[in-house]
Amino acid sequence: MTIWQEICSNQVLVSASVGWIVAQLLKTGIDMAFNRSFNPERLVGSGGMPSSHSSTVCALALSAALCYGVSSFEFAISFILAMVVMYDAMGVRRETGKQAKLLNSILLENPLKLNGVEFQEKLKEYVGHTPLQVVAGAVLGLLLALAINACYP
Repeated sequence: MTIWQEICSNQVLVSASVGWIVAQLLKTGIDMAFNRSFNPERLVGSGGMPSSHSSTVCALALSAALCYGVSSFEFAISFILAMVVMYDAMGVRRETGKQAKLLNSILLENPLKLNGVEFQEKLKEYVGHTPLQVVAGAVLGLLLALAINACYP
């Protein structure tokens, strides 16, 4: 069996990977619809609707539950990871994005000079998620894990 066959036979890995890919593609499409322009950073960047972090970890956890049962250590680890990731996305990472937005507006009005060189790098503002974005990502991940489970024997 080749390595690609082995990877594709791992339902948990496939579910989590598809969860991330589909969420990133949806996020890019939604961003294009609202801003009427293509932003390639949305394909791999964090933040936005739906949360690819939530989609990934929810697909991972549900797939682990379907493959190994809810009493398994695989599900336990996946579930705790999902809770930590989604909590962090709505908490610390969201606040970091708010601070970046404020700092960017301050630096726009008052450019900062470090060692005589003007600091012009804009801080990343799309870091965290709103609760709605996290829930949308979670639902997407759960639905994808169910769909992928139906494709495996």
